[in-house]
Amino acid sequence: MRRKRRKERKLLDRFAVLHSWLSLLPPFTKTSVLEIIILSYFIYICLLWIKNTRAWQLLKGILVIFTFTAFAVIFRLSTIVWLIERISTAAIIAAVVIFQPELRKALEQLGSRDFFAKIFPEQISTDNSQNTVEEIVTACFEMAKKKTGALIVLEQKQSLREIEDTGIRINGIVSAALLINIFEKNTPLHDGAVVIAHNIVTAATCYLPLSEAEISKAYGTRHRAALGISESTDAVTVVVSEETGGISVTLQGRLIRIPDRETLRSYLPDNRKEKKGAQRPFLGLSFLRRRGEKR
Repeated sequence: MRRKRRKERKLLDRFAVLHSWLSLLPPFTKTSVLEIIILSYFIYICLLWIKNTRAWQLLKGILVIFTFTAFAVIFRLSTIVWLIERISTAAIIAAVVIFQPELRKALEQLGSRDFFAKIFPEQISTDNSQNTVEEIVTACFEMAKKKTGALIVLEQKQSLREIEDTGIRINGIVSAALLINIFEKNTPLHDGAVVIAHNIVTAATCYLPLSEAEISKAYGTRHRAALGISESTDAVTVVVSEETGGISVTLQGRLIRIPDRETLRSYLPDNRKEKKGAQRPFLGLSFLRRRGEKR
């Protein structure tokens, strides 16, 4: 009987604690629904931003520290808890300093046209996506014959705006002639990388981060730059060697030699997956649509 009473008391105490926590919450009204929707959307945007930048590594580190702190509190490791309390303020300031470029970029995107385009749907056309692939393939093999060095970066889900800002804006429709002219030797735009996004040559003479991975000495600076951008983003990069005329593709930190046109074509992504006239889904409806298709 005593054991049962103790269990009942513990259960009642837990309910009392839960009730006290719930009593702190404001009353649920019609505006609460709107607040939940707005907060959910901004949390979703923040998670997308974290996933597509170095902040994802920071978040994983924070989760590890939080787990370790919870472990220390539960088992009453007073010395470790005291140390974490003293370090936490300095750690927050250090994180802000280290990730200042990412935070600045996020604030810039908040007021950009692209941010509002995500909220308000607009028409998307993909007439040129297959044509874009063919033009790139033609240009690469023409340049390979003449041993003209080239470095072409194709944007995928992760934005390459920071890379574009290091070069000269072009904003021209992708064509083999344009790409060949850009990379022609002794021309003002031949040095650096070309960025292609949404079937448009957005910029030329762009600087790419160099990979620190060990690669064969047969590969030059272009290949190291192509590997570097593939390690830090989800972009697909095509390299034409100036020394050998060989064509390579880099993606996800891998360097792949391309023997023929069909192989190169298979690695080049369509810049837009949507059908012609399709609208961008409002807020998170694309996620719900994908869930429905899987079912």
